[in-house]
Amino acid sequence: MSQLMLCSLGNSSNAGNDTNNNANTNSSMEDDDSYPLPTIYRCRAPIASLDCMEEFNSGGGGGGGDGLGNCGAVAGTKEQLLTNCIAAQAHRLQHPSPGIRYRNLGKSGLRVSNVGLGTWTTFGGVGGSGNEETAEAVIALAYDSGVNVFDLSEAHSGHRAETQLGRILSRRAWNRTTYVVTTKIYWNSKTEGRGLSRKHIIESVQASLLRLQLSYIDIVMIHKVDPMCPMEEIVRAMNYVISKGWVMYWGTSRWSPVEIMEAYTNCRQFNCVTPIVEQAEYHLFYREKPELYMPELYNKIGVGLMAWSTVTIGMVSSRTEDCGMSFLSRSSYKNKYSSFSWTEDETQSLYKEQEYGWKDKLVDEEARKYSDKFREVSALADRMGCSFGQLAIAWSLKNESVQCLLLGAANIDQLYESLQGLQLIPKLNASMMSEIERILDNKPSRPPMVSTLALR
Repeated sequence: MSQLMLCSLGNSSNAGNDTNNNANTNSSMEDDDSYPLPTIYRCRAPIASLDCMEEFNSGGGGGGGDGLGNCGAVAGTKEQLLTNCIAAQAHRLQHPSPGIRYRNLGKSGLRVSNVGLGTWTTFGGVGGSGNEETAEAVIALAYDSGVNVFDLSEAHSGHRAETQLGRILSRRAWNRTTYVVTTKIYWNSKTEGRGLSRKHIIESVQASLLRLQLSYIDIVMIHKVDPMCPMEEIVRAMNYVISKGWVMYWGTSRWSPVEIMEAYTNCRQFNCVTPIVEQAEYHLFYREKPELYMPELYNKIGVGLMAWSTVTIGMVSSRTEDCGMSFLSRSSYKNKYSSFSWTEDETQSLYKEQEYGWKDKLVDEEARKYSDKFREVSALADRMGCSFGQLAIAWSLKNESVQCLLLGAANIDQLYESLQGLQLIPKLNASMMSEIERILDNKPSRPPMVSTLALR
């Protein structure tokens, strides 16, 4: 182990035995015993959620460009142009909105902001206007604030969202290295492109590239498992699109821990690229999977967590009296792995509920069950001087397992309000978190171990 440390950190006692160049290089280490340890990451991949990794973003913030990732016209060699592009990106990452941090997604090298923009409502989902000018303003505000993740899905707003985002990115002409685009391959037995066959996956990726007008997609996620398709075919197809350069990484959405482990096992068996992220629901009233199972998956196989919720995706009203029913009626607590389903059938039911006032009896019972807790949390948010949504965002990001939380916004005011919630994170100290735990009284715990001998 000591030899491993020596390979990256050096040793002041042995520096004099090396060449003069090595001695000069390690001189600063000999003078200062508190030489920073993060350089050990030369020998191993960084842990995803360490905020100390922010020091790797240090660098010049001047040079050509506007500080937002746009490289200005620079006369000179290609090396000079590249240097100015890197400097502009570093300047943008050094001056994000308060509370924005950058973390590795899973145990990969991909750096993402701790909040991303879920574009379902932005491009005309429930509560969205569908206006492209408004959507462009929201995306520009997110980018200028330091958000570098834009999440899409063919299930949310059809193919229109990818087409509109492609036009916006083309007009803005941002440096491609400064943002991350994620999209999903959606499995639904009622659509024309059924299943998750190799044919469907490859065709979906190629179609998304055309709509987005991009040369590659950063992350493609498989939305729900196809029980009729072998897992080997799915992982081999994802490995193929990555090897072709169309996709950089792949992940899953609304998969159970067992399904994720099965995919990982198949990837190792057939020498395929493993998934790096699971996109799952996480909020004050749904905690079991993100808090019990996702940290275990991260530590064992390196799968990170990109979280979304009915609050942060922009599904709630700005008024407190409407927010409780709107938020709680969007969730179903019957399935511990998928309490809210992003499917075409269920999104249609949301429109029916809004338009015709239709409600299910079970939904009303659930709303009554959680309404008291919601009112108490809302009262606590009022005492803190924030909204319920802002408190929910800050509370979710207190969980170190959440490497990226997707926010939703139909306009720039909603996005700005959500981003302000990041400043509440330092205020959620131990006593405040204990108060929230007392109100919720829903901290998940693993069932006790049962001996197989006792069952006989």
